[in-house]
Amino acid sequence: MENKVFHNLREQENSSIKDYINLIKINFLPVLLISLTGLIVASLYAIYAIDIYKSTVVLKVAKPSGSILNSPLMPEFSDFGSDRFIANEIEILKSEKIRSLIIKQIQDSFKVIDADSFYLVLDQDSKFFSNNKNKKKLLPYREISKLLEKVSIDQKRGLDIIEISVESPSPFEAAFLANAYAKAYESLNLSYNRQQLVVVRDFLMEQREEKYHELILAEEKLKNYQEKGGIIALDEQAKSLIAALSDFQSQRDASQIEVAMTQKALDQYKEELEKKNPSLTQYIESYAAEPRLKSLQEQIAKLETQRDLAIANKNVPENKRLIKDYDESIKELKLKLDEQLKIYKTSIFALSPEEVRELSLNVLEQEVKLISAQSKKENLEKIVGKYDKKFNELPSQTIDLARYQRELSAYEKLYLLVEEKYQEALINEQSTPGNVLIIDEARRPELPSKPNRMLIVLVGLVIGVGMGAGFAFVKNYFDNSVKTPEDIQNNDINVLAWIPQIDILEENKDFEFIVAKKPDSLHAEAYRALRTRIQFSKLDQKRGIQTLLVTSSAPREGKTTTAVNIAGTFAQANKRTVIVDCDLRKPRMHTVFKAQRFPGFSDYFFGQSTYEEIIHKSELPNLFYITAGTIPPNPSELLSSDQMVAFLEKLKSEFDMIVIDSPPIVAVTDSEIISRLVDAAILVVSANNTEIELMRKAAELLTHESKSFIGAILNNFSYKSGYGSYYKYYYYYSHQSKGNGVAKVKKIDKV
Repeated sequence: MENKVFHNLREQENSSIKDYINLIKINFLPVLLISLTGLIVASLYAIYAIDIYKSTVVLKVAKPSGSILNSPLMPEFSDFGSDRFIANEIEILKSEKIRSLIIKQIQDSFKVIDADSFYLVLDQDSKFFSNNKNKKKLLPYREISKLLEKVSIDQKRGLDIIEISVESPSPFEAAFLANAYAKAYESLNLSYNRQQLVVVRDFLMEQREEKYHELILAEEKLKNYQEKGGIIALDEQAKSLIAALSDFQSQRDASQIEVAMTQKALDQYKEELEKKNPSLTQYIESYAAEPRLKSLQEQIAKLETQRDLAIANKNVPENKRLIKDYDESIKELKLKLDEQLKIYKTSIFALSPEEVRELSLNVLEQEVKLISAQSKKENLEKIVGKYDKKFNELPSQTIDLARYQRELSAYEKLYLLVEEKYQEALINEQSTPGNVLIIDEARRPELPSKPNRMLIVLVGLVIGVGMGAGFAFVKNYFDNSVKTPEDIQNNDINVLAWIPQIDILEENKDFEFIVAKKPDSLHAEAYRALRTRIQFSKLDQKRGIQTLLVTSSAPREGKTTTAVNIAGTFAQANKRTVIVDCDLRKPRMHTVFKAQRFPGFSDYFFGQSTYEEIIHKSELPNLFYITAGTIPPNPSELLSSDQMVAFLEKLKSEFDMIVIDSPPIVAVTDSEIISRLVDAAILVVSANNTEIELMRKAAELLTHESKSFIGAILNNFSYKSGYGSYYKYYYYYSHQSKGNGVAKVKKIDKV
């Protein structure tokens, strides 16, 4: 049972595939034209498409390592933190600030680089002035910014690598823009990493210049004093006092600079932190000013000051031991301070968001550094005050010279300290690297990356074929005409036969009577098969079928051709046959036999011609025909009269078979009237022409109590389209016919 079901499914699938193939075959010409159109359009586009060059710069972006206190408490899995960091950097690359830096590079380069090297950023209107470079100009800022938004910026999956790709019809422009992106990003990243160092450097540079001018001024004052004849030498006690005082004074001034410098850095860190978390700033300040921390810093500053005093009096034997004790005490206090800071930092950053941890750490460190510097400055001010008292106790004649020398010595030492700090800051700034490394700079591409012309042509062909097939399917979906014998059978109408198309030149209608012209052709064989099925369609009648009506649902479906050829086959079977043209509206029988329409059927009825005058003998033995004659004003009344019944009885007495050609049954009632007078009626259906609804309506009109309707004939059926076994049947007979020398002829006009 399962095998049977599977077999049926396979048959349905194969049948469906065959239907699709047959549908393509039927619409082969439009499918071919549409496919060729798609191929031609794609080929033209491929030929005239502008070459697009692609250039890529590769960057490695390292994530800042930070300190152990800045790292998360739990380890990050799948490198999620790194991917998030790279995603943030990509957003920076797409920012308006980066684009503004690139546009600045473009504007500067446009002044010195040949304008023909650009394409995308060049104003399209200015390209018409190709003979004058000065008339070429760049797009407005906003237009270039929108253009740069389309630049491809992507991360290599799982790596800290960013690729920036630019596409342009100009290979130079592609490489230039990609490198401009990389350089702008590298510069911005470097300036951000050095931001705090730059602030310190600038401040120290100002102090350096200021102290230098003060030193020069002090030298001028001492020189002028000595030139006026003042004292030019001091005793050893005064020199020693001045040296110590100037030393501590320079340290005090240096500590003041340190306080100001730390305050500047702290203010900048606080400003950045307040933008992200304002409440955290006050929280960190309270921790930095915590009494225990402050007490440790004050003790360290006091011991350092006392150590400096001991160093200033090296001549005292006990001072060497004091200096060593001070160093050990300072070291112990600094260890305690570091341990306390570590505890505070851990508690502060345990719940801090990742993006503010490093910034918070910097704020705390600067707060602690500021408090320490302030404590040291206060202690130095006290020492300077003590030395000032001793200085004022010098003899009056030496105090002026001592003051000038003290001032000069203090400025010299201070200037040297500031210069040392400045050089240190400068070195720190230059040695601080960014976290962006350009691995591969963008190079000028030699070959275009787009368009792929072969692919475009192939895609155009595929789309063309797809559109052609789609056209065939859509046309078939909306086409409600009869196409195959199955369409007739599905409407519960018996199929008597299917007549293949008669291939004949339109202007040559000699082959319309094909059973007489080509009796050995496939078409004649189909009509003979139809004759056999008509004869055996009503075996219950004693005398069989003697009168046969041929009609159709609409004009130009081939009913006259069918009627003539059916009559011809009966005549060839040695039956005395007559065909009557009862289409009294648009008769055409006389054209088939190349005869006059007068006298004819209607003339006999009106008494204008005799019975013998209207019967004409054809070129085929046993076949006679009666033309329509004069077209009457009331065909329906004429056909439904008693004279019509008597006329048929008279024909039955003289002929073995009577074939009646009538008008379309849906258009007029003539055929419906005649169908009640004959033994059998057949409906001619034209493939790909007759609408299913019209066929169904015509069958309903022919179906009545007399039961004369015996079935339909599918005319003009194309076996070449291939429908199951019908195709095999046609192929076999058409091949046999070719072997017998039967020539093919063109399709005739439908009647």
